[in-house]
This record gives sequence, C-alpha cells and structure tokens, in this order.
Amino acid sequence: MSAHYGVPRRRGRAASVVHGRWADLGQSLFARGDLASDWVPAFAAVPRSAFLPDDIWPYDPVRGDHVHVSRLDDPARWQAYADTDVPVVTQWDENSDTHTPLTEPTSSSTMPSITLSMLRDLDVEAGSRVLEIGTGTGWSAGLLAHRLGRCNVVSVEVDAAVAARARARLGRMGLPVPVIGTDGLVGHPAGAPYDRIIATCGVREIPYAWIRQSCGGGLILAPWGTHYTPMDVNVLLTVDRDARYASGRFLGPLEFTKLRAHRLAPPKHHNYLARHPFNKASASLTATTAAELGPGRFDAARFAVGVRVPDCVHAAGTERDGVQPVWFYSLTDHSWAAVTFRGPTGLATVRQAGPRRLWTEVEEALHWWHAHGCPGFERFGLTATADGETVWLDDPATPCRSPA
Repeated sequence: MSAHYGVPRRRGRAASVVHGRWADLGQSLFARGDLASDWVPAFAAVPRSAFLPDDIWPYDPVRGDHVHVSRLDDPARWQAYADTDVPVVTQWDENSDTHTPLTEPTSSSTMPSITLSMLRDLDVEAGSRVLEIGTGTGWSAGLLAHRLGRCNVVSVEVDAAVAARARARLGRMGLPVPVIGTDGLVGHPAGAPYDRIIATCGVREIPYAWIRQSCGGGLILAPWGTHYTPMDVNVLLTVDRDARYASGRFLGPLEFTKLRAHRLAPPKHHNYLARHPFNKASASLTATTAAELGPGRFDAARFAVGVRVPDCVHAAGTERDGVQPVWFYSLTDHSWAAVTFRGPTGLATVRQAGPRRLWTEVEEALHWWHAHGCPGFERFGLTATADGETVWLDDPATPCRSPA
C-alpha cells in the first residue's frame, strides 16, 4: 500500500499492520475514487478490523444474506470479511449476546467504500470540528480523529452498550474520541458549533438541532429518506451564515440503520383491513406495471414516489407464478391500496380503501416523475428550516409537491 500511495507504515499506539487484503481494498477504493488521497494515511493506520467484535454477521453477496462468523472459531475467515467491502452487522435487536440474527440489525459497520466516500464528501479541512451522529463500532470516528485530531471530533451514540464498546476500541487505538451516550436527534450542544456534522444512520427528517449546532457555512451530510421504502439518499446541506436553515443537493442512494427515533414499526396489516375490509374496497384496473414502480432497490422512481406520496409505506409481496401483490399503507389513517400484478405486461387489479386513494397518488407521482424527464437523485435537493423541510427538483424554488 505504501509503495502505491506514498504512505509509510505507521508506528505507535494508532499503528497497525496493513494486511494484504486491506491494502488491496485500499488500492481498489483509491482507483474508484471512494478513497481520497488525503484520507489514505487514516485508512492505513486505522483498519476496520480493529473496531469489530469477535462475532460478526457480514453480508455474503453469494448467499445474498448475512452469515455469522466468529473470530475465535475461524480467524482467517473473520479477517477476510473484515477487510472486504461488505457491510457487517454487529448487533441485532439491541441484543449483542445472541449468535442468532433476529429481525432487525441495530448496529453495524458500513461498507468501507461508503464510509470513505462519505468522508470524502464531508470535505473536512485542518482544524475542522466534526460531530458524528451514530458512533456504531467507532471506526468512522477513529478515521476522523486520525485525520483531524481527537480534540476536533465528538461522536454521539444512543445505545449505551454500543457506545461503551466503541469508546474502549478508540482508546485502545490511541484515539480517545469523546463518545457521548445520547440520542443523535438532539446532537451535542455542549460541543457546538461544528464545522461539519455527519450522520451514519438514516433519518426521515433533518433534526433542526443539527442546524442550530452548526457553524455558518458548515456542512451537514446525512442519509435521508421517506417511509415509502427503507432506502436512504445522502444529502449534503450547506448551513446559512446565521445557522437558521440548511439547503443542498442529494448525492446517491444507500441504506443505513435508522436513527432510533425515526424507526418505523411495520404496518399491522390486519388493523388496516379491520378498519376498511377488503370486500368493501373500490376496484379498478391499471396499465402501470410492477417494473414502473422502480425495478431496483435503489431506484430514483421509488425515491420520487416517496417524496410525492408522504406518510406511505410500500410493501411488495412475493411473486408466485407471475403474480405479485403490492400493498400501500397510509401512516396518517388506515387507508390502504393493493395492486395485483400479473406478468410483465397486461392490466393489474387495483383495490383501494379509506380516505386516501393511495394508488391514485402513486400513479400521479410516477406520471410527475416521467413528465420531468425521469430525474436521477442528483437533480433533487432539500431545504430544512425550523418550520420543516422541502424537497425540490433542480432549484429550491421548485418544490416537488405543494405544501399540505
């Protein structure tokens, strides 16, 4: 790694041997532009493996699922996953002691490519003070501390056990960043103002406290999304000089564990049907296909629909014999819609019930997206103020939907 980057292997408490696989990953990330040259020394000195527990659940792209790997049972396999560009779950359902994944990952180590590209986009400078929302394993805080100095970095973590482990790992690496055990929703006013705020958890709105705790002209980088899908899209906001509002453009899609206060329990299907029975729903047909809803997990059409159809959850059922049901649930009442798609073409059956006509809203959102040239994420932007948020297209003066 040093031969290519010109970075000597470091000695001292923050030193680590740059393993072959980790060095290879660095070369790949550098070539792709995810690892910026000014982050190379931190990458070399602060490996992700130093912040992972003995039991991890990395994502296996071959299996398409997370697998349990123990460092005690198979240290070589553990190290290989630690040094690979995959996300690693480190805790499920607030229970760090079980080896069996439950339903919801609650702490994880982000893919190195995403961590490093976010640090690149954060655009820190010497002397920048940074507030990190969501310490997790502590790896990102360690990278920031190596680059900026530990006195310029503060990290907050709502889970006390996760915070304690991260604090210990940072200390062992000689990077004792203050890890504050609090809800990221409130930030950390005692250390304000900050030149940069970076969230390593998905949010469904930008907490106004983050804006007020920023320096004028500071940057906020956060994975933002709607309840329509679990997808997040990084947004980079510039804070105005009086720290009264922040505005900026979206960058690209990804998916993070959500900020604890923004997590949504799955809609209870039976409650919706109890309020508005299936046999009393209105019925119609649509020529819209399942593919038009967004063929991929990280599709701009899905993002646009989520913005245009607020407070709505999209849930696609399993396709069997060419038939796939897709449900939509309102979060403001018990309105629902169900669309049954049959094959890639042909008419689909629509049923809707409740005060909102959810499928009508979804189709109108898709028509809006197509009418504006099927814009990608980079054409969308966000402005956040004390009164709320506005998502806009191309310019802050053109909101994606009218205020309610």
